[in-house]
Amino acid sequence: MTINVYTEQTPNPATMKFMVNKLLINGSEDFATKESAEHSPFAKELFKFNFVNGVFFASNFVTITKAEDTDWADIEPILKEFVKGAVESEYKIKEETTEAVNFEGTELEIKIQQILHDYVRPAVEQDGGAITYKSFDEGVVTVELRGSCSGCPSSTITLKSGIQNLLQRMVPEVKEVVSEAL
Repeated sequence: MTINVYTEQTPNPATMKFMVNKLLINGSEDFATKESAEHSPFAKELFKFNFVNGVFFASNFVTITKAEDTDWADIEPILKEFVKGAVESEYKIKEETTEAVNFEGTELEIKIQQILHDYVRPAVEQDGGAITYKSFDEGVVTVELRGSCSGCPSSTITLKSGIQNLLQRMVPEVKEVVSEAL
């Protein structure tokens, strides 16, 4: 199989989405620092580039966060070539296996997690990010935004206009959605 890599800009100017024509991972993995990539051969290799500040994997893409003083025009071809080679060489994203999606909590919490998983996750992944459910307490849903969503200027709008409105329509008990800062 020939591996094709193409890039997509994300709403966050510091991140770029590198799409491949192969499933890389079920779920997602976020490596916000070089140290966190210790058990990911793929991410560890990416962090060897001094202009890489973050690596996030989901389904068929890797979102890379660049150093502020670097221009995408200079590094995009290098990273495209690297990602292509890494996928062809079957670099592991994570050394241990990932388990299936399991929702836990009250009936209401499970409903919220299911909505986030079915409706919100695919949309957020389109922009090179990920969303993780953290908690539901007294009407407030707390989530964690990762990948290109972390530090993105438009993530607050996404959170309030998109996610909060959707959850309030589908689960009347939800009063507010907040993001836990990383």
